Amino acid sequence: MPFFTKITLVVALMLVQVQALAKTLTFGEEVDSDKLIKISTVMANPDSYLSSPITIEGTIVGVCEKRGCWMTLASDKRFQNLRIKVEDGHMVFPMTAKGNKALATGKLEKIELSLDQTKRLLAHRAQKAGKDFNPDSVTEPNVVYQLSPTGVEIIDNNVEK
Repeated sequence: MPFFTKITLVVALMLVQVQALAKTLTFGEEVDSDKLIKISTVMANPDSYLSSPITIEGTIVGVCEKRGCWMTLASDKRFQNLRIKVEDGHMVFPMTAKGNKALATGKLEKIELSLDQTKRLLAHRAQKAGKDFNPDSVTEPNVVYQLSPTGVEIIDNNVEK
C-alpha cells in the first residue's frame, strides 16, 4: 500500500473517532438546517430577514454567565458576531459551550436603542474590553439585531463518551 494511502486512511480513522466523541446538545424545537444562512449574509442586510425564521451557524464565543440565557456566535466574517437570546429559563446554555459549534433556528429581532441605551451599551462593552469610553462621542442611537431561537443545537466536541 502506498505511503500516502496509508496516511489518508489514518487521518480518515482519526476523523471518525473525533465524530464519535462529539455530542449534540439540543434545546427547544428541532433546528431547520434547510433555512441555514451565513451570519455574514444576514448581517449584510438584516432587515430583509426579519419576517421569516432563519437558521444560523457559528462558533460560540460568549455565553451568559448569570443565567445562560444568551450566546454569541462568531460569524464566518472576521470580527462579526450575532447574539441569540431567550427568555430567562426557557433554554439554559451551558458555560462549557464556548468554543463549540452551534446552530440556531429562530426569528431575527431588530432592537432600536435610545441614545441613552446606546451610550450604556457601548460603555459596558468598553469596560469589558478594558478600554476607555467617552459617552459624549456617541451622538446617534444604535440598532441591535439578535436571534430569538425556537431551537438550538450545540455540537460539543469536548464531551467524552
